[in-house]
Amino acid sequence: MTTKTTLFLSLLSTFLISSCTPELDVPKPKAGNANFTKTIAVGGDFMAGYQDGALYQKGQKYCIPALLAEQFKLVGGTAFNQVMMPDDRGLGLNDKTWESLYITASHLGYKTDCQGVSSLFPLRSTVSGSAAVPYLSGLAGNSIQNFAVPYANIADYFNPAFGDLSSAAAQKNPFYNRIASTPGTSTVFSDAKEQNATFFTAWVGMEDIFNFAASGGTSAPIPSSSAFSMYLDSLLQGLTVNGAKGVIANIPDFRNFPYYTLVAWDNADITQSQADDLNNVYQPAGLTQINFHAGRNGFVIDDVNANGGFRQLHSGEYITLSTPVDSMKCQQYGLLVNTINDRYVLDSEEVYAIDAAISSYNSVIAQKAAQYNLALVDMHSFMASVKTGIIWDGADFNAEFVTGGFLSLDGYHPNQKGYALIANEFIKAINNKYSSVIPTVNCMECNGVLFP
Repeated sequence: MTTKTTLFLSLLSTFLISSCTPELDVPKPKAGNANFTKTIAVGGDFMAGYQDGALYQKGQKYCIPALLAEQFKLVGGTAFNQVMMPDDRGLGLNDKTWESLYITASHLGYKTDCQGVSSLFPLRSTVSGSAAVPYLSGLAGNSIQNFAVPYANIADYFNPAFGDLSSAAAQKNPFYNRIASTPGTSTVFSDAKEQNATFFTAWVGMEDIFNFAASGGTSAPIPSSSAFSMYLDSLLQGLTVNGAKGVIANIPDFRNFPYYTLVAWDNADITQSQADDLNNVYQPAGLTQINFHAGRNGFVIDDVNANGGFRQLHSGEYITLSTPVDSMKCQQYGLLVNTINDRYVLDSEEVYAIDAAISSYNSVIAQKAAQYNLALVDMHSFMASVKTGIIWDGADFNAEFVTGGFLSLDGYHPNQKGYALIANEFIKAINNKYSSVIPTVNCMECNGVLFP
């Protein structure tokens, strides 16, 4: 073969290889039919970035609205302002108020239980009222864009007393007090509307249902769907009055969260001898509805409607993660003498009320999304898929407590990686509704559960 022929074949080979190399056709980001110049967010725990049982700085930095705002910058969005917590110890509301009003964010550490077994466990500390002051400082003026308030029901958005901690009103909330433009006068709604945003993100109704669920049904009843519809209509009408567009999410099933499913209703696993001992206490007392056998049994709970005020749990009822697990292990809590308090249990009637509310609220949200021409995020379906397991960017995520990668250490709120995945669901809905091309989030800085 001649030198010229060799050179020709070499050039031909190079041409063929280069001509076969695919060129990636990456769509150019575009706003589509929406204007992202100024965005705001309204909602509760999830939109605020609450996680690990508290609100803290890094959780806020990588909350859903903040993650979205970074992507919106690619299509004309600007800075997204929040009132940041002073550190990552954070502040949360303690569900066991007899211990303290406030707690720090949970972290994973080693704890020795009542049986002397040391294992990794979510640890938190109580916070005194004086130590909580730096976390509750108010905001002068009204220059923020994240109006999500942990524990805020939709009716609270319209209540001036909600942000006034000096008020005797039962609905007051320290998390709104710290961002309210005029505590005691302004409302979440008025502050949000005042921003005259071009686009908003909303996830409302969660707290109306889950505040009730987390309390074991002992808090205020779930507002009716008609009341929820009225408030949601007022909110959306005010936010869209000047032509703003937006996105709204619906409500997932409570069974997708280990806060409600980790402690099984029938986890009283005992021997026949232990069953006989328990039966010899309850049945001679006339509590014949309580009957133990070898194997798994339903725990005994308080129930004012039951014979003697006690009965056993049955399938379809739930124990919340706030129940004193150590007492269940070592002090026969839920078996003898110390029956499980109603605040830790969702009985069948409460489960029915929660399921009915989620269904009716989601119908309202879908109807209002159509009425106001908003993008709708189906978080009900998405969280169901998380429970069974999803893969994102080569990593597996599911709703398992601690190890699943999606949820934080409180068993209900997502961690930062989980919030990033949720933000992507918002982006998909926005792109679909408004013909936008907004790239999805790939948050390398977002934390999952941090192991020691």
